[in-house]
Amino acid sequence: MTGMTGPGVETTEVGVASVLGSIHSWDLSTGVDGPGTRFVVFTQGCPLRCAYCHNPETWRMRDGQQVESADLVAEAAKYAPFIRSAGGGATVSGGEPLLQPRFTAALFHGFRALGLHTALDTSGYLGARAGDGLLAATDLVLLDVKSWDRALYRRLTGRDLHPTLAFARRLADRPQPVPVHLRFVLVPGLTDAAANVAGVARFAASLGNVERVDVLPFHKLGAAKYAALGIPFPLADTPAPTDRQVSAAREQFAAEGLAVF
Repeated sequence: MTGMTGPGVETTEVGVASVLGSIHSWDLSTGVDGPGTRFVVFTQGCPLRCAYCHNPETWRMRDGQQVESADLVAEAAKYAPFIRSAGGGATVSGGEPLLQPRFTAALFHGFRALGLHTALDTSGYLGARAGDGLLAATDLVLLDVKSWDRALYRRLTGRDLHPTLAFARRLADRPQPVPVHLRFVLVPGLTDAAANVAGVARFAASLGNVERVDVLPFHKLGAAKYAALGIPFPLADTPAPTDRQVSAAREQFAAEGLAVF
C-alpha cells in the first residue's frame, strides 16, 4: 500500500520514499543471490558487456518495465515472514543496480523496514554512484571481480578494472565495513591463468571484509538468449572448466586464508 506525503511523493506504509525504476523481473531464489531464501529484484541496464554474460536481455534500461520501488517492497512484504524465518533477505541484482542508485537505495530502505537482510549484487564499476545512504542500508555486497589483469578485464567487459577495486576498498574502509562475498568466474583460456587468479586472491585477502569467495565455473546457459536476440555469443567455442581447473583456482584463494566455495 502507498500513501502521499506531498505533491507527487509516494511513501510505503513504513514511510520510505518511492522511486520509479526499470526492472527486468523479480523472483524468489535460494542459494545463489545471497544467504537463505531471497526476494530478488533484477534491475534493467548494464554498462558492461561481459563476454560470458548470460543475461544479454538486461543490457538496455529502456527494454525494462517501469515499476515503483514501493510496489516491489509491498510485494516483498507478502513473503517477508517466510524469508525471515528461512534466514534470508532481499537482493537487488541486474543488470547493474548501481545504474539506478536512487531506485536501489529506496528498495533497500524499504526492505530494511520489513526486517529483511539486504544484498547488493554488482560489478562495482559504478561504485562511485553508491551514496553513503545506500551503503548504510546494505548488509552485504556480492562483488564480481572478473580479472586481475587490466588488459584482460577490458577485453572481457569493455571497461576498466580500477573503479571496481576502488569500490571494494571503499567498502572495506568504511567505519563499519560492508561484508563482501567476492565472485570470480573461471573461464578456461582467459581468467584461469595462475597469475590472474593469484592477483584477485591477494587483493581479496588484503581487504579484511571478504567473508567468502565463490569460484563460478563458466557456462553457456545463456547462449540461446544471444541467438534469440541475433547477437553473436563471444565465447561460443570456449569449453566449461574441468573439475580440476576449478579446484586449482579454489586452492589459490584458500591459500590466502579465504573461505572458498
